[in-house]
Amino acid sequence: MSTTYDRRDFFKTAGATLALLLSERGLTAAQTPTLEAPVGPPVGFGVIGLGPWGRDILATLGRMPGARVEMICDTYEPFLKRSAPSAGRAEAVTDYRRLLDSSAVEAVVIATPTPTHKGIVAACLSAGKHVYCEAPLASTVEDARAIGETAARLPKLVFQAGLQGRANALYRHVSQFVKSGVLGDVAFVNAQWNKKESWRRAAATPEREHELNWRLLDGSPGLMGEVGIHQIDLVAQYLGAYPTVITGFGSLVAWTDGRRVSDTAVCVMDVGRTRLNYRATLASSFGNAYTVFQGSNSSLLMKEAQSWLIKESDSALLGWEVYARKERVHDETGIAMVADATKLLEEGKEPGKDGASAPEKPPLLLAFESFADSIRAGRPPVCGVREGFRATVAALKANQAVLSGERIEVAPAEYEVA
Repeated sequence: MSTTYDRRDFFKTAGATLALLLSERGLTAAQTPTLEAPVGPPVGFGVIGLGPWGRDILATLGRMPGARVEMICDTYEPFLKRSAPSAGRAEAVTDYRRLLDSSAVEAVVIATPTPTHKGIVAACLSAGKHVYCEAPLASTVEDARAIGETAARLPKLVFQAGLQGRANALYRHVSQFVKSGVLGDVAFVNAQWNKKESWRRAAATPEREHELNWRLLDGSPGLMGEVGIHQIDLVAQYLGAYPTVITGFGSLVAWTDGRRVSDTAVCVMDVGRTRLNYRATLASSFGNAYTVFQGSNSSLLMKEAQSWLIKESDSALLGWEVYARKERVHDETGIAMVADATKLLEEGKEPGKDGASAPEKPPLLLAFESFADSIRAGRPPVCGVREGFRATVAALKANQAVLSGERIEVAPAEYEVA
């Protein structure tokens, strides 16, 4: 009998063994979540707010068999015209209240400036519409709490917060490894978001320019609210805790153009027993965005579509390392946390070698698939009102620390909503 094995045959037959090894350790191979076929007809959507992100949302909904865009809305007519090609047969309106009167609109996506969310969310929920609200939920904790309390009183309506990281297939996969204790005691988290851009947008009139540049004015959630919220939420997911003590610092370095919001911000936060150091800047793109968890057994480097586990020399063997792809990460050897590994194994391929390491579906698409599934099948949304509220509180408290330069304490009760 021949003892020569084809490499692909080995990986194909090893799929069941790998799944067993991982399941015994409380782990599963990374794979983009597969939802069942949509139940019933496509969900009728209305989209309010058609800036660049709103147009990305519109394009994403257009890719979904379970979604049908019925109406689009923006107070700025040029945005409506720009969005029309992606909206298909959808009716375009400048008053969002028109969406509330339409029986064809079952769910509303709110992608307007953060300070406007409270009133629009309340009106949509009162009209019996399911709501997907971009994060942060509001620009003040009081407004966020009002949104949370309204949504909590209407449990038959689906409310999903726009923290698409909660739907990220890679994040969800890696979280299983983190929960299994593979990191050991997490002593420190170092996270950053760097992108050189002004956030300032030009317009034909001073009034319109003022409207467009709300993120640069008083009342803005700042870098921590508009950007940092996503990585702070990732840390909260993985550590199972939210910041209780926050110290912040902010400065204007690159964009001295009359804005009243820092273009560079740093926060140090106590998250359980772990210290989180978060920094963001609009002055430089070097390093881009990442989150590093440093544990006593292993460290974890997370990007949006890639991740690596770097073991300490004295940590125990994990059992599944033989199947893993090894890559150089700075001066260390990292284990690539490969997305869609189960699917690749079933095809007789090698995870991380024969296929891309990024998930097949982007997080935003997965988030809206979850939202539509919740509406039709009644399953919990991937990021409900309580998760959205807690992340918003953490981000807004961090922004408060940046603005004041003071030490902010956050009591556990402040993260709860009725």
